[in-house]
Amino acid sequence: MKTKVPRHILPVIVFSQFAGTSLWFAGNAVVPDLILELGLNETAIGYITNAVQTGFIIGTLVFALLNVADRISPVKVFLACSLLGAAFNALTIYGSGFGELMGARFLTGFFLAGIYPVGMKIASDWHEKGLGKALGYLVGALVVGTAFPHFLKFAGGDLPWRFVLISTSLISITGGLVLFFTVPDGPFKGKAGVFKPSALFTLFRQKNFRSAAFGYFGHMWELYTFWAFVPVMLAYYNGVSQASLSVPLWSFLIIAIGGVACAVGGHISLSMGSKKVAFTSLMTSALCCLLVPYMFQTPVWVFIAFLLLWGAVVVSDSPQFSTMVAGSADRSYVATGLTIVNSIGFAITMVSIQLVSSLWIVEGSPKIFWILCLGPLAGLFALRKFKSSD
Repeated sequence: MKTKVPRHILPVIVFSQFAGTSLWFAGNAVVPDLILELGLNETAIGYITNAVQTGFIIGTLVFALLNVADRISPVKVFLACSLLGAAFNALTIYGSGFGELMGARFLTGFFLAGIYPVGMKIASDWHEKGLGKALGYLVGALVVGTAFPHFLKFAGGDLPWRFVLISTSLISITGGLVLFFTVPDGPFKGKAGVFKPSALFTLFRQKNFRSAAFGYFGHMWELYTFWAFVPVMLAYYNGVSQASLSVPLWSFLIIAIGGVACAVGGHISLSMGSKKVAFTSLMTSALCCLLVPYMFQTPVWVFIAFLLLWGAVVVSDSPQFSTMVAGSADRSYVATGLTIVNSIGFAITMVSIQLVSSLWIVEGSPKIFWILCLGPLAGLFALRKFKSSD
């Protein structure tokens, strides 16, 4: 018998995912202010981003090893992490030194581990069919949430920089509460898996799971480094071309357009299949990596159009990778599978972010972004081995 999903379920999950993940780049949106406030140098962007990534990685490892969202109601996990993540995000404004700033961002990232992958788990528990479409909207919400602090920075105008952090914390709290009171655990929630660390190794023995996971890892090499450096690219273009682009506004638009692309890709996956959508996105993104150094000498409209295209394709494959990972995992360990793949993927982002940050400080040349191409190429190679059933 087919289970009918109430119409409000997916919109609520999408809103709550957006609300919770707005915490992610809240620190990045106010980097210039933090540099002035705490007397930091230009390497702060890498450290602030990687503090959140490190927290997320440790959090996902803890959640995966304990099978948290497979053993406890994922809705309750989402609520708790939305509240705690919001609290530590807000504490960022009270840090009086570099160590306190890093600690607050680390703990924000730790509790994001109970928001992003757990939100996908909740969606998979409600959607036995059409998961690629559902996750398209869900990852789209993550993308817009990631971009949202840049919009708040732009919209806030002359308001104190603390406005961005307080606003995102309040939004996260709202999202957690709305989800908790309106979305129960889904009908396709697998039987709770017993705590068994060996489940991680069992998952990776499955060829499709391994192929989808390694494709995702290649995608992640590029994604967060691109997002972290969008404001840097815009500022650099302003300098070399004498343009006056609004860095916060265009950062928001370039990152947020990926949310639309995720939703569109989710719909396309219903007819083309997740593998084809992911493959096309990766291939186009690899091409963008190769072309980017030459874009800084082009007219403004060409440069912006190029970054909007890159912003769309750099993430439109993400929900399809998650769909393939979830579909390849044992139903009792879907959350564990999604979480461990996220954890490894975000560990890869740290290497990429720190490498590009260091090279940017030394070289200051857009040619360093060629390094990002290694990820999509590796992802394309891994994805060839995925046997699609959709």
